[in-house]
Amino acid sequence: MDRAAVTLDDPVSIGGLRLRNRLYRAPLLECAGNGPDAVDTLIADLEPAAASGAGLIHQGATIISGEGGCAAPGMTRVHDPAFIEDLSRLTETIHTHGARIAIQLEHGGLRSMEVWHAGYRTEHPDLDQLAVSRPPWPLRLLDRVGFLDLSPHVLSTAEVEELAADFGRAAARAVDSGYDMVHIAGANMGIVQQFLSPFYNRRDDRFGIDPDVGAGVAFLELLAEEIRERAGDVPLITKVPSERPTFPGIGPHLTDVDAVRVCERLEKAGYDGVVPVRTSVFWDMSVVRGEFPTAAWREPRFRDGYREAFGSLPRAAAVAIGNWIESFAYDFEPGWNRSLCRRVRERVGIPVLCEGGLRERAEMDDTLDRDADLVGMGRPFYAEPELPARLLGEVDPGVRAVCENCNNCAVAQAAGESGVCRTPSVLMHAGRLRKHGAYDRSASTNDDGRL
Repeated sequence: MDRAAVTLDDPVSIGGLRLRNRLYRAPLLECAGNGPDAVDTLIADLEPAAASGAGLIHQGATIISGEGGCAAPGMTRVHDPAFIEDLSRLTETIHTHGARIAIQLEHGGLRSMEVWHAGYRTEHPDLDQLAVSRPPWPLRLLDRVGFLDLSPHVLSTAEVEELAADFGRAAARAVDSGYDMVHIAGANMGIVQQFLSPFYNRRDDRFGIDPDVGAGVAFLELLAEEIRERAGDVPLITKVPSERPTFPGIGPHLTDVDAVRVCERLEKAGYDGVVPVRTSVFWDMSVVRGEFPTAAWREPRFRDGYREAFGSLPRAAAVAIGNWIESFAYDFEPGWNRSLCRRVRERVGIPVLCEGGLRERAEMDDTLDRDADLVGMGRPFYAEPELPARLLGEVDPGVRAVCENCNNCAVAQAAGESGVCRTPSVLMHAGRLRKHGAYDRSASTNDDGRL
């Protein structure tokens, strides 16, 4: 499909929702929870990106259920109508700055804390995990040696349909509270990826692997039906994984070809945009490529959290060793999803969103010219909450985020720590930029955002 060359500053529409530019804050763990300060925490985390000019802000993975399903400590749940009604304060704040906000809906399934977090499992001994099928052998092996604690509840067909309805109900509550878009968390080993992936999905009902696609796409198709029925014509997007980064010998898994086919089916199912990503079948450093987070693992104040999460300090050390090995397999690669996005963009007529390793303005414009319709960043916002102010407008095309991809922001979240930059050199760099006014911006408020 021929498309005119665009830049980061150009507006774009997704499902009738007009965005003032093509830069978005990708979903991150805000670690806000559901306590009395949760909404204020979310506003503090997300408002700076809107105020500094980003077109679209994502609230990170938000759990649809009131029990289980959280993949990490501090995740926010949206099962409670009273709580999500209070989230209208967040959406109103984002809209004040002329930006739009999406909520990413998630359920962890076999990635949930009741599988891997020892302290959480002790507090919830009777809490089973929702499973698409019997867990694959690598997870059963880790359970046998004590690194995981599996007690899976394999969903019946009726329970799958009810789970989809839970997504629809959560979406409806979100739309009533002012969210402009719904984003299904379709990757990072959440339950939606588990439905898609032949590594996890060995069902023999209609939610099994579709041989014409190579993936279990029926669950995502049902989610679209439920969300449309309950939440109306809200713009709907999802991540779509290729599991190509999976270590050799582990499979079967989704290929790039499978991911392209899934995106084609989802366009027909009514999705308004897709976010193609390459991630393995495990929750590992294929998600956050970069350096081994040495400082975070060695930080004494996190040790109690690691002990609680992994059961003991020796087990935490074993996890750290595995993390170190992964850092060699998943070294940082600028724009590591670009070629997959390009393949999808050539086959679909809906917007393609690209994230993963984009750091420089010129690189983003090139991505928009060749590979995608919007570009996003995640971890760099931990160090620079107002990063869009430096990237948008008449700027040097060589301007780039100060993030060094060290991952010290991410691994500590397993210990219940918030997602913030903890690397002194990065924070000093951002501090110098702030001192010289690099983040000063008067973001104008546009129209109501809809065509």
